[in-house]
Amino acid sequence: MPHGTDLIEADIEAYLDAQQNKSLLRFITCGSVDDGKSTLIGRLLYDSKVIFDDQLAALEADSRRVGTQGGDIDFALLVDGLAAEREQGITIDVAYRFFATDKRKYIVADTPGHEQYTRNMVTGASTADLAVILIDARKGVLTQTRRHSFLVQSLGIEKVVLAVNKMDLVGFDQSVFDRIVADYAAFADALGIAEVTAIPISGLRGDNIARRSDLTPWYVGPTLIDHLDTVEVDQDRRAARPFRMAVQWVNRPDLDFRGFSGQIDAGTVRPGDPVRVLPSGRESRIARIVTADGDLPLAVAGQSVTLTLEDEIDCSRGDVIAAAASPVEVADQFETTLVWMSADALIAGRAYWLKLGTRTVSATVTELKYKINVNSLEHLATRHLDLNEIAVANVSLTQPLPFEPYADNHDLGGFILIDRMTNATVGAGMIHYALRRSHNIHWQAVDVTKARRAQTLGQKPAVLWFTGLSGAGKSTIANLVEKRLHGLGRHTYLLDGDNVRHGLNRDLGFTEADRVENIRRVSEVARLMADAGLIVLVSFISPFRSDRQMARDRVEPGEFVEIYVDAPLAVAEARDVKGLYAKARRGELKNFTGIDSPYEPPESPEIHIRSDHIAPDAAAESIIAWLESR
Repeated sequence: MPHGTDLIEADIEAYLDAQQNKSLLRFITCGSVDDGKSTLIGRLLYDSKVIFDDQLAALEADSRRVGTQGGDIDFALLVDGLAAEREQGITIDVAYRFFATDKRKYIVADTPGHEQYTRNMVTGASTADLAVILIDARKGVLTQTRRHSFLVQSLGIEKVVLAVNKMDLVGFDQSVFDRIVADYAAFADALGIAEVTAIPISGLRGDNIARRSDLTPWYVGPTLIDHLDTVEVDQDRRAARPFRMAVQWVNRPDLDFRGFSGQIDAGTVRPGDPVRVLPSGRESRIARIVTADGDLPLAVAGQSVTLTLEDEIDCSRGDVIAAAASPVEVADQFETTLVWMSADALIAGRAYWLKLGTRTVSATVTELKYKINVNSLEHLATRHLDLNEIAVANVSLTQPLPFEPYADNHDLGGFILIDRMTNATVGAGMIHYALRRSHNIHWQAVDVTKARRAQTLGQKPAVLWFTGLSGAGKSTIANLVEKRLHGLGRHTYLLDGDNVRHGLNRDLGFTEADRVENIRRVSEVARLMADAGLIVLVSFISPFRSDRQMARDRVEPGEFVEIYVDAPLAVAEARDVKGLYAKARRGELKNFTGIDSPYEPPESPEIHIRSDHIAPDAAAESIIAWLESR
């Protein structure tokens, strides 16, 4: 049986009703390594009497076996669930725990302090209302304290508890506490953290956690739990803002009902309210607010509902229904803060999936303006982002999306970046604002269309993309294919990797970032040529799948033909009349594909040419035959 179960035993319905009507506070604990985050949460769970007898017995046994307190109860073991965490005495993953007091319910995230787990901390902080930043009283404000404070501020957490922990190890000395508070206050003020509450505590002993400590008579503020129980979290702020709801699902159970389901992000809504659907801009009024328990006269932020409109207008998943008088902005280019969460570096110009709200579109980081040294807040020039690094960057989308700045609306201002090949989440971002050029630059309507150009030329536009190792035979085969097409009266142009680097891309080197930009430029040129009605042949090593996918996405479906000219490395190296492989093996040519830079072969090319098994003329004929069959 759990501790403190009198109400449960006496009246379970009253207990459940009391729990349901309590407010919920989400908070995180963060700080430097070994500042006592897990111990603090374990103490909160213990003092709030949510630990079952069998859990307490297991905790006592684990404390004797793997604890760090010499046989006494090690409260950190209640939270550190991974074997690696218990063995090392550190937190690695984000651990979520629920507990409740008589006044409020809580979900607390114990986030790791190590720099290599910054992405885990960002995950835990993304939904938090408050942050408890721990500082070891013996060590004071450390570099990691500053880093976590910066992340807390960047993620929009406005309320901070500065928990000066392990006060028992400095004899509960007030001067130590005051010095730490003064040091942190100066840094917090520079960051713009307005509300900081400092509390001297001992997580292990329980001083100033749930009960006031007799050892800190000089401290007159609240205990930690008292503060958490009474801190004003502006949960009504979202309800006070203009109405917004991202559509998650179009509910069409039969011909007579069409509703739009989602969770209200902000504001309130009533039947009869005028609304605008973004990005289309069409307006209507709310007809009904439908729930499983019947229609509602009013719905507020946080509720999941189905809305019906008075008019039949186009609205689909990913659209935003907003108050007509205060609609959200729509744009396709933004300035953002990016947190990179992948071991593979972010390269400007590479395409990713971007998920904002309930819509996913293709996106490119067009410019890394600077990365931020989160320890010193210094701005540093960069062309790529590595794991756990943070930068301010411009992002461009393939289509405009409704949004709000992250500072105003976390749901419509926060996004994730997804690797197009693996579907892994590789980054998280917060929108600052739409770039002015997003509003000022528009597509100019023209009378001569792509279809009319192609009709005049008497052919179907296409992009034939030859990829493979240097020496595989791409340029030779592409040249023969163009000769055959020219002989058939087709209008073509060949973009060869070496030739393009003499002009358009002469400013680019061979780093991964330069190679991505090389392919981005060429894919844009190929798109323009296809728009002119031409058959474009592109012969580039193009070693990365994601970049070839970006090139494919630039043109209309069915126009991109990936031709994998496949030759074993030994064969390609033997054909090397330019001596490039030899230079690369001697270390004179860095980032050479196949030697010290990877080549990612196509997984499902339209055409696969084994150039070590077939002569160039025969390969060209097979490509022509494939094209004619289409």
